[in-house]
Amino acid sequence: MSLSEHDFQMEDLHPIDIVEHIAEHHDWDFDRVGDDQIAMAVEGQWRTYSITLAWSGYDETLRMICTFEMEPPKEKHAEIYEVLNRINDKCWAGAFTFWPEQRLMVYRYGLVLAGGQMAGPEQIDTLINTAVMSAERFYPAFQLVAWGDRGIDDAMQVAIAEAYGRA
Repeated sequence: MSLSEHDFQMEDLHPIDIVEHIAEHHDWDFDRVGDDQIAMAVEGQWRTYSITLAWSGYDETLRMICTFEMEPPKEKHAEIYEVLNRINDKCWAGAFTFWPEQRLMVYRYGLVLAGGQMAGPEQIDTLINTAVMSAERFYPAFQLVAWGDRGIDDAMQVAIAEAYGRA
């Protein structure tokens, strides 16, 4: 059953309730951290991604972060930041950043729902899937720059050359 086939009373539904339902629908491991926050693990091809969504009623924004561990050698940090800039130019929604203290690569996005608007289940599902797809697409570029002794241009070519289908 698709997400839109469920009978939601949207005006009564909290955005994190929708996220929880999506996590259950996909059988993702999740933890409802609080009324306004949920954390989950989504398995990708390259990694298991930690995804946290939090609702801020103050500015009516659903914030999402998708993280995966990354500990590049310190001498590679300049190249990591350069490839981050190039990758972010390719991301239409959301952006990557590197948190060196936490040893995490982070994809962030904030969905502004000002004026009492509500995000539907498909919109939130797409938000989460876009984060995972972006992390999957660019993970090899990060790896090649950090440990593969490949230049930024070569690493970006790998990320740009998206494969379609499965072998």
